Amino acid sequence: MKYSLPRVAPLALACAAAMSPVFAVEVEPGLRSEAESNGSVGTLIVLQAKAPKQLLSPEGNYLERRRELVNMLRATAEVSQAELRTWLDAQGIAYRPFWIVNMIEAELTPGQIDALEMHREISAIKANRAVAMQGPVLGPIPDAAVGSGIHAPQATEWGVNKVRAPLVWAEGFNGQGVVVAGQDTGIRWTHNAIKAKYRGWNGVSADHNYNWHDAIHETGSSCGANSPVPCDDHSHGSHTVGTMVGDDGGSNQVGVAPGAKWIGCRNMNAGVGTPARYNECAEWFLAPTDLNGQNPDPDRAPDVINNSWGCPADEGCTAGNEVRQAIENLVAGGIVFVASAGNDGSSCQTIFSQPGTLDAAFVVGSMTSSDTMSGFSSRGPVPGLGEVKPDVIAPGSSVRSITNSGDNSYTSMSGTSMAGPHVAGVVALMMSVDQSLKGDPARVEQILRETSVPISNSQVCGGIPGTTFPNPVQGMGRVDAYNAYLALDDIFADDFDD
Repeated sequence: MKYSLPRVAPLALACAAAMSPVFAVEVEPGLRSEAESNGSVGTLIVLQAKAPKQLLSPEGNYLERRRELVNMLRATAEVSQAELRTWLDAQGIAYRPFWIVNMIEAELTPGQIDALEMHREISAIKANRAVAMQGPVLGPIPDAAVGSGIHAPQATEWGVNKVRAPLVWAEGFNGQGVVVAGQDTGIRWTHNAIKAKYRGWNGVSADHNYNWHDAIHETGSSCGANSPVPCDDHSHGSHTVGTMVGDDGGSNQVGVAPGAKWIGCRNMNAGVGTPARYNECAEWFLAPTDLNGQNPDPDRAPDVINNSWGCPADEGCTAGNEVRQAIENLVAGGIVFVASAGNDGSSCQTIFSQPGTLDAAFVVGSMTSSDTMSGFSSRGPVPGLGEVKPDVIAPGSSVRSITNSGDNSYTSMSGTSMAGPHVAGVVALMMSVDQSLKGDPARVEQILRETSVPISNSQVCGGIPGTTFPNPVQGMGRVDAYNAYLALDDIFADDFDD
């Protein structure tokens, strides 16, 4: 898909190459040989120009700051991409431009890579490989609390109770006024437990503009390409949204924040993602658009995003690459970015994939209902990372939530993918208690850490004992919605006393 954006006067790229004999674009090792073997290869063409975010004004509320950020990112991309897009058009190369990161997705031949390699405005040409998601375990897994590992359906599911969400509900706060989001395999929006919570549903009809985006532009699954309505071709995405907001009004209270509204973006095709798909969803979340991809509106961005996906190095996500920049821009836009740690435990240094390896992400490990670490939960430390990861842990073993197989269907899954949405739900509860937390990820994350409850653990990772917090096994411990509520209540009391 190509977008009509203002262009500056073009200059032939061949001229740029001729004027810059000592300049060379960084081409990911092995990318050209991959193109030679297959005839062409999926790439991300990353431009040199970066939005000068240091010039953004700290004044105004978070919505005003987000608008200014989006305008700056879009303007930077529109001007700096103009020459390259003119060349791509002339070559008949299909492409997709981005502004959340200044890059263009395109399928290139070896000759086209060579032609771009000396262009001064390009920083790098990187891989955009498709890699299957590391899936959760379906059904129950062994859990010391229940012997067989089978959790019987409960009116309020064990994970929701474990983070003490019902105590916050009892105080009158269930996520009302907050928008949560999920980028994943999609969502069965008509499910009885989440339909009424969809921001696009008014009780009579659905409007999917600004509430749903499909980043999958080719067929290959039951959802097809460019689905105009929320669709889930895998069930993983529906399950995570259910844990955030699910409640059928009866015996299926599976969600932590049933009063919140949700929106969504499909970033995997039957569980297979690429860096471009992740960034496309990130860009849409920062400024949601209508179903035609037009009229972006940063005021309709979500307050918190759950990310139960991973992008390993072999997919093109390496330290310092474009997915990291997109996530940093989401957080700069005032959005809390919750990410699952991964399911490669139980050894130390097993958090391998972005976004779990990133400072900007609030990373979540998994625990069982018996207050032990889930064996599969990835542990830190992450080499070279300035913060201890995971940040916290949450229920992730044998978590029951909705599926995509019917409007009243449920199943249990296990994985850090199931832990992350518990935390996103807790964030929604916190924001419903204190609306001033919206647009302030740093403050939200600080409160989450300070109010978490450590569980017993003797494993030592990175030389940090299990009795020292944070540590690379459980971070600061299990998130606790009621502790967070009490902390916010104390703040209100102090403000009142002052």
